[in-house]
Amino acid sequence: MLAIKLKRIGKKHQGSFRVVVAEKRSKMVGRFTDDLGWWNPRTDKFDVVKERALEWIKKGAQPTPTVHNLLITAGILSGKKIPVHHQPKKSAEVAAPAAPAAAAPAAPVAQKAPEAPEAPAAA
Repeated sequence: MLAIKLKRIGKKHQGSFRVVVAEKRSKMVGRFTDDLGWWNPRTDKFDVVKERALEWIKKGAQPTPTVHNLLITAGILSGKKIPVHHQPKKSAEVAAPAAPAAAAPAAPVAQKAPEAPEAPAAA
């Protein structure tokens, strides 16, 4: 399966990327089928050839989430962006007590009658 993904180029700590069409499971340093453009995250500038990108999508190439968001920003695709950042999972302990408390109404608590003070013991 083909994918439209980013291939890193550039120096250490000054990375920029090529937008390429390659096999989904291929390594990012390997061969690619077509070069569609570039993206520099440091300056947030990019250039993608619209016609070739749409042609590869029609042929069945799936863009990665980051490339999908880049294509939406470029106006090539329409729709919502995909959240790429890591979203922490809630632990089962925190999520479990909140659900039953909200679903069930609070039951009235029976109050205990006050006890009478005890008399001091005679010695």
